[in-house]
Amino acid sequence: MIRVVVVDDEALVRMGFSHILDAAGDIEVVAAVDGREAASQVREHQPDLVLLDIRMPGVDGLTVLAQLRAMPQPPIVAMLTTFDSDEYVATALRSGANGFLLKDTEPGQLAHLVRALAGGEVVLSSKVTKTVVDGYLGDAVDPATASRLARLSDREHEVLLLIAEGLPNAEIGSRMHLSVGTVKDHVSAILTKLEVGNRVQAALLAERAGLLRSGREKS
Repeated sequence: MIRVVVVDDEALVRMGFSHILDAAGDIEVVAAVDGREAASQVREHQPDLVLLDIRMPGVDGLTVLAQLRAMPQPPIVAMLTTFDSDEYVATALRSGANGFLLKDTEPGQLAHLVRALAGGEVVLSSKVTKTVVDGYLGDAVDPATASRLARLSDREHEVLLLIAEGLPNAEIGSRMHLSVGTVKDHVSAILTKLEVGNRVQAALLAERAGLLRSGREKS
């Protein structure tokens, strides 16, 4: 059972997400609250995943994200937004969010995306615009970033490309003929060497460095 906390300032949004996810069978919404109650409810329920509205009055999503990331065992966090070009998305990704979803995501897709997030996949809404990605990527790769990328072994480089394609560990292992445990070890090493907090940041760093383009050209 995937345990989820929904954080949004609108009661109707909380109710809608809760109803859709609870109906999935393998997902349980253990709390649905606004930003003021988010941190305390996460501490109480210890969910696997938090769906967090990025724009809220009072305690906003970025503040809540910082509170959650500071916890000893922070949950996976996906930001919710009504705008595919929300300028706060880039900041959220830098701050450790594992992805973001638009609030108008099709109900039939919502449970699938939650399962993907819980499985460690990179989840960015299909409506992500170039503006959002560029906001995270910024300028060309600086020397320090290039140096971190150079730390990766050839095998870790291959794993990074598959992470950037959004593949979960099991599928990466199948593609590369590796056990899931070995893939997890490679992912951990990649995050450490790149000095990033999660798979989303690693994937976007790969895109920023042009690794995805070069990988496609070779294939």
